Amino acid sequence: MAVGHVLLGILDQGPAHGYDLKRIHDERFPSAKPLAFGQVYTTLAKLAKDDLVEVAETHQGGGPERTTYAITAAGIESLRAWLATTESAGPYPADELVRKTVTSLLRGTDTTAFLQRQRNTHLAVMRDLVAAQSEASSAAASIEIDHTIFHLDADLRWLETAAERVAADRTRTA
Repeated sequence: MAVGHVLLGILDQGPAHGYDLKRIHDERFPSAKPLAFGQVYTTLAKLAKDDLVEVAETHQGGGPERTTYAITAAGIESLRAWLATTESAGPYPADELVRKTVTSLLRGTDTTAFLQRQRNTHLAVMRDLVAAQSEASSAAASIEIDHTIFHLDADLRWLETAAERVAADRTRTA
């Protein structure tokens, strides 16, 4: 539930309505596809059904009705659990990984510890793939394993750079 958890991360900073949630999401993740308003409201409905958010207030102004949502205690716990879990290391975990890292950083969670746990997860998969590479029975099998290894290597370099940026930011703001 990546989008849902990112919205919970935004709501963790204070109540907001759908328009603001979309705007903040799109500002935080400029290289991602912008959220559709329908996706925001569908996700909010699911989060409300799961008791992770609640309606804080409803405003009826000159335009359409605006509902402000707030994160619940269950939503905070769900957000904490999401941020505590690593992503499976594979060829394309980057979007979820970037979202978790940015949400963790802006929430004030221990982003350094998260990045280290994620690095360990990636390294474990890398070791398994390197072992499998030595036993690959064909060029096709080797090429497929290479593809995954190269993506993992790129993710590992990104994780190291992200950790350096977090440390530099901490030093700058201390």
